[in-house]
Amino acid sequence: MNHAPNAVARLRDQREEEGIKPIQARGWRAARCRACRVIESHCLCAWRPQVETRSGVCLIMTNKEVFKPSNTGWLIADVVRDNHAFIWSRTETDPQLLALLADPQWQPYLVFPGEYVEPERVTNTVEVDSSKRPLFILLDATWTEARKIFRKSPYFETLPILSLLPEKLSRYRLRRSTRSEHLCTAEVAALCLDLAGDVDAASALDAYFDVFSQHYLDAKHQLEMNVATPAHAELMPFVPKTAAVTA
Repeated sequence: MNHAPNAVARLRDQREEEGIKPIQARGWRAARCRACRVIESHCLCAWRPQVETRSGVCLIMTNKEVFKPSNTGWLIADVVRDNHAFIWSRTETDPQLLALLADPQWQPYLVFPGEYVEPERVTNTVEVDSSKRPLFILLDATWTEARKIFRKSPYFETLPILSLLPEKLSRYRLRRSTRSEHLCTAEVAALCLDLAGDVDAASALDAYFDVFSQHYLDAKHQLEMNVATPAHAELMPFVPKTAAVTA
């Protein structure tokens, strides 16, 4: 099964072509893998899962987010074949985004907390048996930025709001958050995939996220890469047999 291009990587490449420089993490001078953004000694590429998905994802990102090595939207685009990503602008709307939202094959769901939305727009479920495939719109930004995007994007006003009810606290350890109930984008996407019946993809993304976090932090703390972990074992069934994985 061939992967579609990672839409977040595409956005990064576009920004670099426009002369915008990537963010350099403080104190990190080691070379990063171009494909997975992790320091080369702890490259994640051999652990990229391949699963079938009926759902699609659309990431709405800020200019800064697309360059952050700790961004987890990248992981979603690695897992979900039909992945899309757009840079948000208050004054300009990408016509390709509007075309995607209007595409009759998709039923878009804007993923956002229900307490901030009119109750009649909110749902906690996904229509799995619908003739349309679910397309999850994820605001891949800080919470402050996400609220701004939500308020100032009129093309989202007619979309149903998928309000998730997570039972677990966030496992995200790569950036500080003041609220542990705020999940990172990859964790949110895994919940969406599970609701849509893409159970294997949800499991693969959860495991991929945990493996990425370990590789990222082990590299940061100059620890040897350890692939004999429960997260790697959970991810292994979704990794192609031809991948150069050594456990």
